[in-house]
Amino acid sequence: MKNIFLTTLFLFGIAVSSYAQQAIPKATPPYNFTLQDCINYAYEHQDTVLNAGLDIKSAEYKVKETTGIGLPQISAAASFQDYLKTPSILFPNFSDGIYQVLHSEGVTDSAGHRIASKTSGPQKFSIYQPYNSNLGLTLNQIIFDGSYLVGLKAAKTYKELSQRNYTRSKIDAKVNVTKAYYQVLISNEQIKLLDADVDQLKQQLDQTVAQNTQGFVEKIDVQRIQVQYNDLVTTRENTIRLLVLNYQMLKFQMGMPVNDDLTLTDKLKDIQLDNNITANTDTSFYHNRIEYNLSETNFKLNQLDLKRKRSQYLPTLSFVGSSALTFQNSSFGQLYSTTYPAVYVGLNLNVPIFNGGQRINQVRQSKIEVLKSQNDLDNLKNALTLQANAAQINYINGLKSLDNQKQNQQLAREVLRVSKIKYQQGVGSSIEVTQAQTSLEDADNKYIQSLYDALVSKVDLDKAYGRIK
Repeated sequence: MKNIFLTTLFLFGIAVSSYAQQAIPKATPPYNFTLQDCINYAYEHQDTVLNAGLDIKSAEYKVKETTGIGLPQISAAASFQDYLKTPSILFPNFSDGIYQVLHSEGVTDSAGHRIASKTSGPQKFSIYQPYNSNLGLTLNQIIFDGSYLVGLKAAKTYKELSQRNYTRSKIDAKVNVTKAYYQVLISNEQIKLLDADVDQLKQQLDQTVAQNTQGFVEKIDVQRIQVQYNDLVTTRENTIRLLVLNYQMLKFQMGMPVNDDLTLTDKLKDIQLDNNITANTDTSFYHNRIEYNLSETNFKLNQLDLKRKRSQYLPTLSFVGSSALTFQNSSFGQLYSTTYPAVYVGLNLNVPIFNGGQRINQVRQSKIEVLKSQNDLDNLKNALTLQANAAQINYINGLKSLDNQKQNQQLAREVLRVSKIKYQQGVGSSIEVTQAQTSLEDADNKYIQSLYDALVSKVDLDKAYGRIK
């Protein structure tokens, strides 16, 4: 009994340990990703991309479904009936006519009496047995159907549409991940600038406090710098909290759980911004845009729909065949003792003649849809050209603003340096130092914003010209 108890306790401990291991979620490893790594991760985990990939599989099944319409259609059927009351058919009573003829001819019976005429009414007759059963097999094969032929082309075009939707979802994911990645890098750069400003302002505050203690400066100078220092520290703390949010936004765009550990390995200095921007002379660049490709596919689908409507004027021809076994008997036990087979083959030809003008009006509606699709294509081409021109101008403006803010940042840093020297030598005021510090912080903020605008405008420019694949 003791051994049994110990064995049971041991097995129970193993079961509890196994359950605990399953209940505790496994920690995900930290990710050290470049921008391309983040994009590749999004391709495999982002819901929109995954759903677009599933749409491709669904479209493949749709093509197979449409193809199956033209294959032989075979079906089987079985039935059993127990007639509690068998149906009857009424027939005239032919014996009444015979008696009427005998009476009119004066024919007498054996007793010498004239045979009288009779009117007994119709007689009931049933052609059914109480128990009936049928087993059947039918075959139908399309020989010619214009709608089916057009449907095959439409199914393949529908698959093409799903593939292009998949491409668009990947492009959108790449653009969103790239912008979110840049936002994190910019936030890190902003924190570095804030750290440098906080350090130098803390140093200046300590020096001013010491000078105030020695009686060289007034207390208001200390308070003025203290206010500026407090504001800068608060700004830095707010930026750090926003950095956490920016990381979560990036992971969301990637399809990664927002609580996973992600570290970016790309550096801001490694991102190249091309300063030599010239006007794009390629007037057919819109063919590289997935939006235009999707619109072209929709246009082809509308054309195929028009062909399908026109094909309804053509006759359809199909082969049919059937084989059936019929069983009938007045006794259930003998129902399947006798077989009555029936087999036939044939052709079904359907020639449309007139349906109240429905087909012609359907064709006219499809023609209008084709014209609308063509107009949409022309308008989209014009809109994509405008978008590309706007993206090019925004990128050029972004580069110019970035260069200007770099210079302003350097100038503001130099002004602060000179103001501090003048103040330390007694030829300047603390107000000048405070104003110079404020100007540097403002220049840093504008530089950060200009840097982000330039990076984002570069992504928008590549997307506008269809360079993002």
